[in-house]
Amino acid sequence: MPEPVKSGTRYMPGLDGLRAIAVAGVVAYHLGFEFLPGGLLGVGVFFTLSGYLITDLLLAQIGRGGIKLKSFWLARARRLLPALFVMLIVVMAWVTVIGPHQPPDFRTAAGTAAAYFNNWWLIFRDASYFAQFEAPGPLSHLWSLSIEEQFYIVWPFLLMLGVRFIPDVAYSSGVRFRLGMLTLGLALVSGLLMVLLYDSGIDPSRVYYGTDTRALELLVGAALAMTWPSRRLKTNIPLRAARIIDGAGILGLGVIALMFLRTDELSPFLYRGGFLVLAIATALVVAAVAHPASRLGPTLGWGPLRWIGERSYGIYLWHLPIIILTTPEGAREPDLGRAAAQVAATIAVAAISWRFLEDPIRHGALRRIPARIRAGKWSFGALAPRARIAVAGGAAICLAAMLGFAGIGDDPSKAQQAGDVNVAETATEKRVNARKANSVICDSVVHIGDSTSEGLVSPEFLSTRKRISKQYARVGATTRHLEVSGARSIVERFEGNPNAQDVAESWKEKGFDGCWVLALGTNETANVAAGSKESLNKRINRMMSLLRGEPVLWVNVRTTSNATGPYVSANMRRWNTTLLDACRKYPNMRIYDWASEVRDEWFIPDGIHFTPRGYAARGRRIANALRGGFPASQPDVTKRSGGSSCVVGSRRGP
Repeated sequence: MPEPVKSGTRYMPGLDGLRAIAVAGVVAYHLGFEFLPGGLLGVGVFFTLSGYLITDLLLAQIGRGGIKLKSFWLARARRLLPALFVMLIVVMAWVTVIGPHQPPDFRTAAGTAAAYFNNWWLIFRDASYFAQFEAPGPLSHLWSLSIEEQFYIVWPFLLMLGVRFIPDVAYSSGVRFRLGMLTLGLALVSGLLMVLLYDSGIDPSRVYYGTDTRALELLVGAALAMTWPSRRLKTNIPLRAARIIDGAGILGLGVIALMFLRTDELSPFLYRGGFLVLAIATALVVAAVAHPASRLGPTLGWGPLRWIGERSYGIYLWHLPIIILTTPEGAREPDLGRAAAQVAATIAVAAISWRFLEDPIRHGALRRIPARIRAGKWSFGALAPRARIAVAGGAAICLAAMLGFAGIGDDPSKAQQAGDVNVAETATEKRVNARKANSVICDSVVHIGDSTSEGLVSPEFLSTRKRISKQYARVGATTRHLEVSGARSIVERFEGNPNAQDVAESWKEKGFDGCWVLALGTNETANVAAGSKESLNKRINRMMSLLRGEPVLWVNVRTTSNATGPYVSANMRRWNTTLLDACRKYPNMRIYDWASEVRDEWFIPDGIHFTPRGYAARGRRIANALRGGFPASQPDVTKRSGGSSCVVGSRRGP
């Protein structure tokens, strides 16, 4: 992702080692392994590293007479564009010929990635980086390259203005303290904007994707370059100073490792200063590694780490397409053997890209092409047989990619955004027989659910007969109104969609008469844990006051996460306890104890949502619990058989 580690005039191999650590975290995150939930923060490490290297390079040019914008931008283009274009062409050809076919906007995603405004396109279409309902697209990682390229375009102008209007004393050290402090101030403004835009109750993708909010990390790196110029750092410093530098670098590595291990994409800490902490930690590592007297630099510059780091751009480009396109459809859990093969393939492809594309172009291969063509060395007839095969194969791949860009192989059924399922449907079946004694009391049911209900209504997870609508019909509810929306809660409204209370009020206004199933709570407890002022008890009372006297079945919740963040299992248990306390006040309320019946193997790696097998069991058991809680044999819904208990299992009544 970032530029090569040659900054100014001095080579710093330890930065390649840091790059290797960062890309390893990102790959582990996209493989879905739970041991590194914060691996996505590797992108933040890249940002700070890029901010340092680019600013260090530009300041060196200023010191030699001024920034040469044309040569600077051409160098960036040579470094970034060829490998990106080749990856886009190959991936487009792959999905066109082999599949899986992609939604129509996949072409737009490729185009915006090539033009480096993919992150803003994702923001404007309300795309989620964190949607767990479906796998991410093969190109969903390219938003970060857009932020870096936007930085490369704008930053030289801002830097020249800063040098012009904020002159520093011409220290022999090259340090520009005042400019560095101003840049750090801009970083804090970016961080403050992230805090202000972050809403604990909704998906944080807007602040995660935004150039305005993620400039924080780039600017911290830039401020470091202004106060710690690599070209002016001296080898001959006191031993104590060298130890302090190494100690700071080790501290920074420790913080990065801790954040990789203990945070995840939904941790409020990240958006309330955590990215600033990550940027500062990365800056400490970069400062240590950049110093020629550091011992940490040679350690991180260890051969294998340096080899990976040199190829990290290719690894970043290729890892997600390879992971997505070689993972069987419907696979929701990481497989160690498959992951090892995917990592090996990623490294192999990145190595080929480096050997035959990236490194030659860095060393002027493109400039030699016209001369070779004029000399006739690149005519098809002059090529060796193997080269002819390679050229023919490349032409076939380009043709397939062109067909893909033209729309061949689009799958319109996938036009809906991943993770943005919003289902409001009604199904009605004519009753053939009289109501059976073992059926539910209600002819109609409204099911209001969040993302933990998305798989219950999705053909990508379940066949028709296993979906929740057919399960309700099985227990006697001939009319089913399904209201499912990702990130739904009782109070907060996600991206303008109605909250649970809005949905219930709408059906009440229509005169609905039947049973209510509320598969909510995951987002309620997360929102409260993240700072919402509306307590858990008040949320439950809102719904029960609205549905007073009508049969209401709540589905309690469970997650398997015991790390950090609002979705930890301890928070879910707190919701379940509150739900149970409320149930004692409302005789028309029952609770299906899903938390005690769900199995660990039914969860996907996020610990919140479920595998197809889990969703099949969830739908079947919710329907059984509705029948058990409100059987036709007991028409008075305010009476509970079995004493005062209001907890229902999928195989037993209350």
